[in-house]
Amino acid sequence: MKVSLLGCSAQHPAAHMAAAPALKAIDLVLAQGEQVAVIGPSGAGKTTLLLLIACALKPTGGQLLLDGRDPWTLRTAELQRLRGQLCLAPQVPPLPPRQRVITAVLAGLLPGMGLWASLGNLLYPRQIELAEAALARFDLAEKLFERVDRLSGGERQRVGLARLAVANARLLLVDEPLSALDPERARQACASITTVAREQQATLIATLHHVDMALQHFGRIVGLRDGEVVFDLPTVEVTPERLTDLYARHLDELTATAPALEPLAFSAPAVTVTCR
Repeated sequence: MKVSLLGCSAQHPAAHMAAAPALKAIDLVLAQGEQVAVIGPSGAGKTTLLLLIACALKPTGGQLLLDGRDPWTLRTAELQRLRGQLCLAPQVPPLPPRQRVITAVLAGLLPGMGLWASLGNLLYPRQIELAEAALARFDLAEKLFERVDRLSGGERQRVGLARLAVANARLLLVDEPLSALDPERARQACASITTVAREQQATLIATLHHVDMALQHFGRIVGLRDGEVVFDLPTVEVTPERLTDLYARHLDELTATAPALEPLAFSAPAVTVTCR
């Protein structure tokens, strides 16, 4: 799916009406099948950007186009069909605690199901192999029939990511997918997310605090600060100097306090980011 933001502004849904916009006249275009990581300090507007593209938040200015169509000019049924082609993975997946993992993963199929099929899938999941294969991508296949409330925070996060592998969506939007993961699990999750997107020929946008993971797994990086695009570059052009400028008032977010994190692949002095 092609994504175009043309001078888009937006307000965070939890912000006061008088607050400054979370996004300020953003211009951004992603081609079909492109994979982009969005980085930037806390409060940069990364989550708001994903909500805007997911048609969960209406722009206060400018225009959002998905495959050349403005979602907010569509009729309700058309907008629902368009949303069914998107898959948003929030940082904290909304998983009912007593739900089984298999049901939570197969929820990624719901946008393409009718009412009765959805209810049947909830009560008697039948696509066991599909769910198990999706979980295996994130090293969770053995948790298939566990209850969600018996999982760790990192396992719950990976269950939310496993939905991407069953959704067969044309646009994957992933918000801070590594926040509860150790470095090895983070690397595995990043590799799995990008592989799923390639296999589905889907456009992928991921917001990441882990700058090193963004540089290792994505070919294009968008740097966001104070609701504005600071840079939009191929990964090879994202230098330590650009990162220092991007995080100028939040250098603690680029300070490596976790020794297990690998240095960034630069010839200049390495910069890594702390898992928060």
